[in-house]
Amino acid sequence: MIEELKDNYGHFFENELIEEINQVGSFKEVEEGFELIRPGSYIKTMPLIISGAIKVLREDSDGDELLLYFLERGDTCAMTLSCCLGHHKSEIKAIAETYTKLVMVPVEKMEEWTTKYKSWKNFVFDSYHKRLIEAIETIDNIAFLKMDDRLLKYLKDKTKINNDHVVYNTHQQIAYDLHTSRVVISRLLKKLENEGKVKLNRNNIEVINI
Repeated sequence: MIEELKDNYGHFFENELIEEINQVGSFKEVEEGFELIRPGSYIKTMPLIISGAIKVLREDSDGDELLLYFLERGDTCAMTLSCCLGHHKSEIKAIAETYTKLVMVPVEKMEEWTTKYKSWKNFVFDSYHKRLIEAIETIDNIAFLKMDDRLLKYLKDKTKINNDHVVYNTHQQIAYDLHTSRVVISRLLKKLENEGKVKLNRNNIEVINI
């Protein structure tokens, strides 16, 4: 585990901190679709992502979801950090977007490392900043972009995250992520296909030119 930590976080953390993470952290592998965090739960560990990707969503009282952002290799979740430090219940859902490797760090280490290691403090602040910018971009997308533009951005993000020009989500899954209806997504995807930007197959969407 320590070599993977060095490869992914060595540019952030000093060797002493890497050693501590290796000692107290637990290595975890999860399959695509695995729910790591659910709304209303107390968080006992926070993830450091070694490989793969996690999508973070907000869920309303009716169970409808909105995609906030993706986490990738070398990331952690600022909202998880906030819940850990404040001992609050989670207000987000985190699901593995792909097969993902993580190191789960006990929450009691959060405050200790913030004062003990400058690199950890900088990492936490940098994570807050990145996730805040992404959350603002999500708000901007909802407020200022039409749904077809939001769908294009979503498909671009998915191809980047998965390093694959084929998106395997169903129309209904995309609708959940973008907080709209399947009918709207199917209509817009057909429009994109007619424009030569995607090819709609039975079980996937092939991104051609977006």
